[in-house]
Amino acid sequence: MQPTRSNSPEFSRPPRWVLQRSPVLWAVAAGWLTVNVLVLAVADDRLPFDWPSTAESTPGGRLVEANVALAEVLLLIAVTVLLTRRRTRPDVAARAPERSLALKETLLLLAYGASGLALGFALARSLGWHPFGFHLAGTLYGTHEHVGAAEAVTWALYNLVVYAVLPLLFFRRRYSAEDLNLRSSDRRADALLIAVILVVESAVQFAVLRPELFDLGGRQLLLGVPAAFALYFAGTVLPAMVFLYAILLPRLLKLTGSTATTVVLGGLAYTVFHLWDAWTLFTTPGDAFLSVSFLLLTYFAPGMMKSVLTLRTGNAWVHVWAYHAFAPHTLADTPHVVRIFRI
Repeated sequence: MQPTRSNSPEFSRPPRWVLQRSPVLWAVAAGWLTVNVLVLAVADDRLPFDWPSTAESTPGGRLVEANVALAEVLLLIAVTVLLTRRRTRPDVAARAPERSLALKETLLLLAYGASGLALGFALARSLGWHPFGFHLAGTLYGTHEHVGAAEAVTWALYNLVVYAVLPLLFFRRRYSAEDLNLRSSDRRADALLIAVILVVESAVQFAVLRPELFDLGGRQLLLGVPAAFALYFAGTVLPAMVFLYAILLPRLLKLTGSTATTVVLGGLAYTVFHLWDAWTLFTTPGDAFLSVSFLLLTYFAPGMMKSVLTLRTGNAWVHVWAYHAFAPHTLADTPHVVRIFRI
């Protein structure tokens, strides 16, 4: 028997994206500015992180890059809203159960997710590896530390099972594919949105980040591109899609009744699941503050973008193809995968 759902008109109104209408977005803007100021106050001339791809960057330079990335995400959000403005927006909140059950499921999901992070930390450390989070050690920023094929494959399988397979098996018995944002209501419109966002994001990747992808040889490209796609699809893309955007996001919207708040919470949740990124340091209060700050500066905006794509389309697969699987991961991380598997 399907759980009761709310069809309240509250959730059928168009979301308000204008900053002055949302105290939540004002708070986010103030928080973002505060983090920028405090990083400059706390950081020395160089950041303490193992970031080979940005080894020469100063704290100020990294903040500029983070704010440029935020501006790009805001542009992509504007493009998304523009392209979906004439669509009949899905009632994503109605796909969650009634509030009391939604609250119970949300708390259980958060506790389960925290347990998955804790177990991933303990398991990986016991094997002499980097802790298992949503990103493999060396992702995006690179690393000087060794990452072996066994670690990479185990990381991907762990995340796939813990955050995608088991939650999907549990919730799919109770909810339909539509309830879990796994079915498109307008494939043509979704395809157009995916194509536009993917082209813009890929162009930014090439122009700003200058990925090392095309420095690879023909054989490395032939083997490395599908290997990178498969590894990150299993270890990052599907876990984030299923756990956060298929299951958690509708419940957050039901509980908050606010699209803006749900987008912000989606960004925060995406950030938290990168807590064990291999470059983070928690040995001193200053390093811990800088680690948390740059986790937010790196992942909060992309997490919001994924939330917007899901809420505007009702289809969690849209962000997978438009803004995750190919760009950035396949574009940015293929050279890393080539080194891991010695291709």
